Amino acid sequence: MSRVALVTGGSRGIGAAISVALRDAGYLVAANYAGNDAAATKFAEETGIKTYKWDVADYEASKAGMAQVEADLGPIEIIVANAGITRDAPFHKMTPEQWHQVINTNLTGVFNTIHPNWTGMRERKFGRVVVISSINGQKGQFAQVNYAATKAGDLGIVKSLAQEGARFGITANAICPGYIGTDMVMAVPEKVREAIIGQIPAGRLGRPEEIARVVAFLASDESEFINGSTIAANGAQFCS
Repeated sequence: MSRVALVTGGSRGIGAAISVALRDAGYLVAANYAGNDAAATKFAEETGIKTYKWDVADYEASKAGMAQVEADLGPIEIIVANAGITRDAPFHKMTPEQWHQVINTNLTGVFNTIHPNWTGMRERKFGRVVVISSINGQKGQFAQVNYAATKAGDLGIVKSLAQEGARFGITANAICPGYIGTDMVMAVPEKVREAIIGQIPAGRLGRPEEIARVVAFLASDESEFINGSTIAANGAQFCS
């Protein structure tokens, strides 16, 4: 029987590419989304991947949503914690609301996604956790104190879970994408986009599919000795 993979934020952008890559690799994929019903419906129709709506910032909603995934598809054995938001502002202008919104989704949301499944993974002696962090969690970014803090925190989650899960056949790894050619990035003014590309030694934006291929490998049996790692995918923009 095919293993079940959950991708949060899995119906758009990098998440959509990940969902498709895992489907193509033979997994049964559940793509979570937060609020864009039209995009989720279109994605499901085009890919045949089932979509599930809940807010990862809400523990009980996450727990209930994943229970429905398991009822429909089976136990969740691969988790890709990809859901994330930005609420950018220079620190002196950042509001507590902007801080908490990003913390609740990007950091607490990772806990909310992994924690309800952790016991089952331990009992089954298998699990794959992949957290999508960010280059800005490694190097920081102007006007993104909240976002950078969460993405750095995600790396701490991965390093700690790797140590707890290794003897149970569970791996936990992080990917730190640089600037990827998603709809969000492509929507910025051309001059801004050119300035971003000018900072990337590879001379181009990344492709969502390039991140998705890394996820597919980390989800596989072949990656079982890779645990607690942070994989940079940024065209050499930042080398840690």
